[in-house]
Amino acid sequence: MRVTSKGQVTIPRDMRELAGIKPNSEVLFSIEGGKLTVVPKHESGAVEEKARLERFLETLDRLEGTGDQDVDAATLMSMTRDR
Repeated sequence: MRVTSKGQVTIPRDMRELAGIKPNSEVLFSIEGGKLTVVPKHESGAVEEKARLERFLETLDRLEGTGDQDVDAATLMSMTRDR
């Protein structure tokens, strides 16, 4: 698929139908994992939730292994309870 000098592309009919993109409907563009995605505007909440979940999982991955393994649950509870 070629991008025109105006930045336009034609979304193939089969893909438009699968995505629920109808003539004259509005679409939203987003970048997820380095990939450009296009979704019908009425599905924007799902895209936002997916992006939020991905950010949460990335945060968990960064935190993995950073805790003190010698602290047991009772000690941790007393540390946080007294704040």
